[in-house]
Amino acid sequence: MALAAAAAAAFCCCCSAATGFEFNEATVDAIQLGFSNGSLTSTTLVRFYLDRIARLNPLLHAVIEVNPDALAQAARADAERATGRRCGPLHGVPVLLKDNMATRDRLNTTAGSLALLGSVVRRDAGVAARLRAAGAVILGKASLSEWSNFRPVKSGWSARGGQTVVFVKLPMENPYVLSADPCGSSSGPAVAAAANMAAVTLGTETDGSILCPASLNSVVGIKPTVGLTSRAGVIPISPRQDTVGPICRTVSDAVHVLDVIVGFDELDAEATRVASKYIPSGGYGRFLRMDGLKGKRVGIPNGFFTEGAYGKTQLRVYQKHLSTMRKHGALVIENINITTNLSAAQDVLYSNENIALQAEFKLSLNAYLSDLLYSPVHSLADVVAFNNAHPVEERLQDFGQPDLIAAQKTNGIGPVEKAAIQRLNELSADGLENLMRMHQLDAIVTPNSDASSFFAIGGMPAITVPAGYDGHGVPFGICFGGLKGYEPRLIEMAYAFEQATKVRRMPSFKT
Repeated sequence: MALAAAAAAAFCCCCSAATGFEFNEATVDAIQLGFSNGSLTSTTLVRFYLDRIARLNPLLHAVIEVNPDALAQAARADAERATGRRCGPLHGVPVLLKDNMATRDRLNTTAGSLALLGSVVRRDAGVAARLRAAGAVILGKASLSEWSNFRPVKSGWSARGGQTVVFVKLPMENPYVLSADPCGSSSGPAVAAAANMAAVTLGTETDGSILCPASLNSVVGIKPTVGLTSRAGVIPISPRQDTVGPICRTVSDAVHVLDVIVGFDELDAEATRVASKYIPSGGYGRFLRMDGLKGKRVGIPNGFFTEGAYGKTQLRVYQKHLSTMRKHGALVIENINITTNLSAAQDVLYSNENIALQAEFKLSLNAYLSDLLYSPVHSLADVVAFNNAHPVEERLQDFGQPDLIAAQKTNGIGPVEKAAIQRLNELSADGLENLMRMHQLDAIVTPNSDASSFFAIGGMPAITVPAGYDGHGVPFGICFGGLKGYEPRLIEMAYAFEQATKVRRMPSFKT
């Protein structure tokens, strides 16, 4: 009961008596205004989040470790601001990174696995380097489903962040309803953002790992076009599908982060060179438009908003949201199909995706491990052996490691893998890409992360925005997705929808 009381106290109104700055739900714009008018310093802000983590993390387990240098980074930002130096909207702003993004500092980078504890990276991940250059404070590493859920663990569990908690069975829980699934694999960033444990966070997605936890924690997640953000220094699954994106409380905050992390990286040259052509002059912030739904063609594919999946009450909320889009000038086009048989297409997609990802994971992980300055393990085979040698810590009896073992048995991208990738490309071209062009759509709208696999295989972007709460208080989201490079129009629609509905509420604990 003492832990619950402490958590509840941490959720009460947090306002600096000395300055009047409201810390809870503070946006990037509000933080920068506080810096400008003297009501806030980076040091004070970092202290708030560190205290928040200390209070809530024993219950939520959203953060694997905090940066011992965070306060020093904040002090440096304050000193720079005092001399008139500012590097943009994230200067002095605390950021939590998912624990698969390398940082060349005293933080570990482990994908939640004990096998990588103590490994030493050669350099910051590309996105981490961009955040540092923008003056952001690296607050720490957020929890995740171990190996970004390539091990079939329960959402949010990892050996590093998986200590037993008092109130619930799982080590990472939805901050709205503690017995709910936080989804994964970017569970920690989503929970931390929702619970005000950081100003902004970064997650990664191969298939659903930003969109799903963002949806189920009432926060905003942007899954960028593959290659728009560098994957260099990120513990990989698939270079064909992996992407790095923000998870934040508001669309505007997520866009501020996106503006900082996009761009060419010579260490991820092929993908970032191709995608850099999509980056708009003047950045993404100019697409935060209240009238962003006006004139947009929004498709509602059949097979997603179904009573079997969501029930009448939740479907009524979704229908209300579609009406809101119409009222704000969108042309909503219903009764269209990604494919003639959605269920059959999804089965084919999942089976071929699995074939491709297993081989890609082994190749990519071995390449990542070979670039480390030091590591207890040097290959996927070593990881499998480590888990076998530590069955209790890695909970092998509960979760096993079948995907890791299957991946280890692969031998590169051979004829079977090439055929699977070709089939995925065909499914994308003949399915969602064809639908978008046939109906001249600016976006499709689907619930939560239900269409994530279609975005994943095509390397396409999507944004999820809070849409409501079910009868148990569990959040759900609504997702805007489109073709490669459609971020500007997706941002316009997501922001206009968010401002028209303002669904998100700060969580209070309910067990």
